[in-house]
Amino acid sequence: MRVSTVLSASLALIAGGLQAMAIASPWDGQPQAWLQVLSMTLLAWLLLRQRSSGALLGWLFATAWLAGSFWWMFIAMYRYAGLPAPLAILAVLALSGALALYVAAACALYSHLSKRLGPPRPYANALLFAGLWLLAELARGRWLTGFGWGGAGYAHVEGPLAAYAPWIGVYGITAVTAWLAMMLAYTLQHIAEVVRAREWARGAGAWRAPAKAALAMVLVLSLPLVQQQWWPLNTRSTGMLRITLLQGNIPQDEKFQPGTGVIQSLRWYGEQLMQAPQNATLVVAPETALPLLPQDLPEGYWSQLANRYASGGTSAALVGLPLGNGRDGYTNSVIGLAPGQQAYRYDKQHLVPFGEFIPLGFRWFTAMMQIPLGDFNRGDLNQPSFNWQGQRLALNICYEDLFGEELGARFEDAQTAPTVFVNVSNIAWFGDTVAVDQHLHISRMRALEFARPMVRATNTGATAWIDHQGQVRAMLQPHTRGVLTVEVEGRAGLTPYARWVAAFGLGPLWLLSLLLLTWAVWRGRSRRTPTAGVEP
Repeated sequence: MRVSTVLSASLALIAGGLQAMAIASPWDGQPQAWLQVLSMTLLAWLLLRQRSSGALLGWLFATAWLAGSFWWMFIAMYRYAGLPAPLAILAVLALSGALALYVAAACALYSHLSKRLGPPRPYANALLFAGLWLLAELARGRWLTGFGWGGAGYAHVEGPLAAYAPWIGVYGITAVTAWLAMMLAYTLQHIAEVVRAREWARGAGAWRAPAKAALAMVLVLSLPLVQQQWWPLNTRSTGMLRITLLQGNIPQDEKFQPGTGVIQSLRWYGEQLMQAPQNATLVVAPETALPLLPQDLPEGYWSQLANRYASGGTSAALVGLPLGNGRDGYTNSVIGLAPGQQAYRYDKQHLVPFGEFIPLGFRWFTAMMQIPLGDFNRGDLNQPSFNWQGQRLALNICYEDLFGEELGARFEDAQTAPTVFVNVSNIAWFGDTVAVDQHLHISRMRALEFARPMVRATNTGATAWIDHQGQVRAMLQPHTRGVLTVEVEGRAGLTPYARWVAAFGLGPLWLLSLLLLTWAVWRGRSRRTPTAGVEP
């Protein structure tokens, strides 16, 4: 007997909530790979038992998962942007529900196509599910500016699947988890049917199918270990760079206030930049560390700072601040200052909808909020690295590190490819929430995919050094003011992921998902044996 629709819907919501917790757990902020697989397995099991409700189950699961992943947007809109609480709640739910439609469509197609395949074919059905889930996540991450935050793969920056990252990236890992979840659901369902029908007396034959499925899952989980042993990544050291990371912890509700936060920011960051340790070869201040345009800074402030790093020595600085004017528009930028070089400039390319640009037709919505500097121009996709002390430092601002395929555009030429990633952020907008941990794990995934260290200078956290293996080697306590100095080893050489994503973007994964669908349908049809009472 099938479980009731109400119970199935409730379980789908619970599973979605568990998926959100798996990306960064609320108790310690760490990823929980096992919980992610468990939550998706529960959804897969529901789809097997309630195939006629695939769209509803997928939508409920994804809405709970996504709302649970970025509920903290409410804080930005309500506490800091001044949007009324009911509207802020509605906005988060509306965004979650809209993005959940991708998963709803995938689950609806799965329910429809799996029935047409005839008798259950675990491998074909699992590949079908993985291909459809991959399509849904690619669409969510790329269409309409894209927002792939909370993707299932980020729960696997640790664990056996992490070793897949430099080969197939986070989207590929997501497809593997979907395959594992459906295989596990089929296996558990088969075991339950054997036990319920008391068929264990038939001997080994009753357990052949789950044993084969278990073996397949073990092979998929152990393949990364084989890869690490026999096909190590071809990357090498490019030397060490001593980097000082600044975390000012300026409250967001004061950050752009002329009488409070602006004074705090200019004073503290100015002191740290001017008095940086002599043995630090690079000082990094976070996104909008200086919350004013250069022409609006106190007289002499910017010239003294520029002279400090232009007058010889061995120190350079990367400083986040807005640039531009009312005629040409504004950019969210980072300026690089180094002796013997012209000032380096990086302009943020992937802007945040509503926060940094206004989507067509939504000016009425942004007009209801109080967001300073909320309409920026977009920088180029493949901007040059900041070259310093033999390292090529690739800048990315705030959630730009969510888009690995865009960072990958800088790896087209191995000779000029980045050796270190530098992320500067200000997610004080989201308060003391799990957003800090989630963003840290996103950076860890980029480090794994490209085998590059990532240093992060943030206003409130997580200011950290992540090595080229995705491990956090040092980090400041979030929501405190502090300075972190680390010795970072740059890396050269391209991972397989870096090679193909630089050449083709996410095209191979789009193609792979379509091939998986085609293969799964063909295999299911070709092996199907018509019998009386089976739907043709």
